Amino acid sequence: MTMHMRIDKRNGGRCSRRILVAGGAGFIGSHLCDSLLQRGDTVICADNLLTGRLYNIRPLLNHPAFSFIEHDVRDPLHVEGSLDRIFNLACPASPPHYQKDPIGTMKTCVVGTMNLLELARQKSARFLQASTSEVYGDPEIHPQPESYAGNVNPIGPRACYDEGKRAAETLIFDYHRVHGVEVKVARIFNTYGPRMLENDGRVVSNFVVQALQGAPITVYGRGDQTRSFCFVDDLVRGLEMLMESPAALTGPFNLGNPQEMTIEEIAREVLACTQSASPLRFEPLPKDDPRRRKPVIDAATELLGWRPSITLRKGLEATIAYFAMRLATTGSPSEAPRRRLAKPGRPRLTLAGSQ
Repeated sequence: MTMHMRIDKRNGGRCSRRILVAGGAGFIGSHLCDSLLQRGDTVICADNLLTGRLYNIRPLLNHPAFSFIEHDVRDPLHVEGSLDRIFNLACPASPPHYQKDPIGTMKTCVVGTMNLLELARQKSARFLQASTSEVYGDPEIHPQPESYAGNVNPIGPRACYDEGKRAAETLIFDYHRVHGVEVKVARIFNTYGPRMLENDGRVVSNFVVQALQGAPITVYGRGDQTRSFCFVDDLVRGLEMLMESPAALTGPFNLGNPQEMTIEEIAREVLACTQSASPLRFEPLPKDDPRRRKPVIDAATELLGWRPSITLRKGLEATIAYFAMRLATTGSPSEAPRRRLAKPGRPRLTLAGSQ
């Protein structure tokens, strides 16, 4: 069999790869698609548009190296031709969305991951899993290293996602040991930036939209619980570096910003950046909401050469500008058009150049 590899002169002569991004129309996935195309790769984006939006990838639909498949990973995915890399970002990642259909969330985490691992095995493709800091639960160790086994409530309202992602990691390393699939696991901490959904229940998007609308800023608990916020561009760079690292570096790797701050501090930073007069409104803390969250990123720094570089102020300014534009043009940042889902098991392909 003759193998045809395209050489991209724009990227130092590196061989262009054919890459599947599952969940590629979502917040992080769409930024990843942008970056992969910019470096000269061919990108196949698969998304069921549950939380992903065509708005996020619409500028890419005319790109000659981009194609879109409307597909739910809970059904097996068939891709013609070779595949070099598979990024799995296919799962709702915010509590309101993954708790809306908890059984579906668990199936996406487990069955969906297994379907993509089977595809990776068939295609001899390298596989990267977008796992999460939620595998640590409400941590009893602070900050959290990759060696920490976590403190997760297996029967709580967040368990469909937390335990689903933990089970997915188990599957991934079993496929690595049993079938020899090349795997990478990134445990992603709080990430923010343009293309977040305004109604996804995440801290930064909630605060920014409320501030821009002059509404009270909803702070859960006393606001003294902590998070560490990483801008999406930094995260995407980390995902790419992990995927292209030596095969022996399987992870898991924490990817996040180790700068810890309280929820009230981030709320006041958003108010300062937006010059909003919105008051803070304190509400009861949701069940199983982690009290502290901060990654240890020594492994990513030492083995991948990665660490975040974008300051919170710069990242917030870009995020605020995005939401301000969406509010001005649509009245609601989440009102991007959505297509009706294709029937299960029958993915719909949108080729580059079609709308």
